[in-house]
Amino acid sequence: MTERVVVMGAAGRDFHDYFVALRDDPARDVVAFTRAPDQNLGETEAGGYEAFPAALTPDGRGEIPIIPEADLAETVEEHDADRVLFAYSDVAHEDVMHAASRALAAGADFGMLGPDSVQLNVDVPVVAVNAVRTGCGKSAVARAFADELDSRGHDVAVVREPMPYGDLVAKRVERFADETDLEGLTVEEREEYEDHVAAGHVVYAGVDYRAVFDRASDEADVIVWDGGNNELAFARPDFHFVLVDALRPDHGERYHPGEANLRRADAVLVTKENAASDDEIGTAIDVADRLAPDDAPLHHSDSVVRADDPAAIEGRDALVVEDGPTLTHGGTPHGAGYVAAEDAGAASIIDPEPHAVGGIADVLAAYDHLDAVLPAMGYSDDQLADLEATIDAADPDVVIAGTPVDLDAIVDVDAPVVRARYEIEWRDTTPAALLDAGLGDALDR
Repeated sequence: MTERVVVMGAAGRDFHDYFVALRDDPARDVVAFTRAPDQNLGETEAGGYEAFPAALTPDGRGEIPIIPEADLAETVEEHDADRVLFAYSDVAHEDVMHAASRALAAGADFGMLGPDSVQLNVDVPVVAVNAVRTGCGKSAVARAFADELDSRGHDVAVVREPMPYGDLVAKRVERFADETDLEGLTVEEREEYEDHVAAGHVVYAGVDYRAVFDRASDEADVIVWDGGNNELAFARPDFHFVLVDALRPDHGERYHPGEANLRRADAVLVTKENAASDDEIGTAIDVADRLAPDDAPLHHSDSVVRADDPAAIEGRDALVVEDGPTLTHGGTPHGAGYVAAEDAGAASIIDPEPHAVGGIADVLAAYDHLDAVLPAMGYSDDQLADLEATIDAADPDVVIAGTPVDLDAIVDVDAPVVRARYEIEWRDTTPAALLDAGLGDALDR
């Protein structure tokens, strides 16, 4: 009998699991996807996800409904589903089991697909940069690896986890090589692609990652996987490098699939040690030592924030705009912009909430840990307009942009914008040494 499956997802790994393991399996029929309840507000408006399009399913299958996760029990009953598969990232272990309990109570089996089922074999070497949570510093490390490989004469492609807002068929495979390719994207997409493109690296993403990796490996002789959130790598890595955040030191054993990443690491890096206490660093090291494989070396690093123009911040009332997913998905209270404001001696850091309008007010209400910074939200033209209106209503002397996006290029606000950037400073190793030890002879194939 054909098993009827509901996939719990967030427009990322759920689609990957579908293409790799479920789509063409005659023994399983995906009858519905669910949409995660804690996706950033505005995502569904940008994506318009009411159904997975028929053009991406086998001939004759037709579209697959995408329904709110709150309707899981009703969906299991309506479609007489046999199994619920959990397929998204950066979720507390307790919340995964709450999802499991709801599926079981509805009468379905519950599970998830592991790396051996969904990681693709790629024709060129793959360096995978993953983490135990979002906001650990993956993209900075991925850029450092890509820069090092490029300096050795390799053709490098960066592959990102999907953020396919909009037309899923048109975005089956996406390639970003210069600034013009980023036009029309959401702020979150630009946050993940823009710095790589500015560094001269081609970025691939999309919906169908077998096709994505095929295209990337046609163009490049080595691929750097820059994993979104704490997602498992979509390709089987030759070198799996995992980050642990010293400011969230126990999260390596509290979040899915971050713990799985840590348990599968070839090497581990503790980040942000310069901003953490000795106790926090000790806890992060203890978690990594207990969970990572015995032969995975543990390294240490700082995350250093630098403002482009500190003098423009000193003594002024500042509004801080930070990387959106790090604040929302990652649950952190602030990022590089807030650190830059304090370091440069801002007279004050303006609370954005009293000035927030429209969709931005909705975001701040939904994430009540945000009381000093503004997440860079822009999943639609309306939300981007609300972001501009909120900034202007706060009437700051200066806006500090801790988001990887060139905020000044996408919003039109009265105050000057100063970018704050963070860099990884390696304490006991270098990207070159890590690649030499981690890849071995893989680059020769």
